[in-house]
Amino acid sequence: MKELDVRGLSCPMPLMHTKKALESDPAEIVVHADSGTAKANVAALLADEGYTVTIEESGEEYRIKGLRA
Repeated sequence: MKELDVRGLSCPMPLMHTKKALESDPAEIVVHADSGTAKANVAALLADEGYTVTIEESGEEYRIKGLRA
């Protein structure tokens, strides 16, 4: 499992960090973000890469989880 913390980063950095993490083709990835834009972009990237995406929201923070089918 790969876990990333991209809180506090401005776009496009959360997306770039996620793309880099996907190079190792993890079966599961969890990305912690704190902006709606990062949440949307990371979730879309994971879906495009074939992951099943779930998002947990806690206030202004998001836990984006991608599972390989």
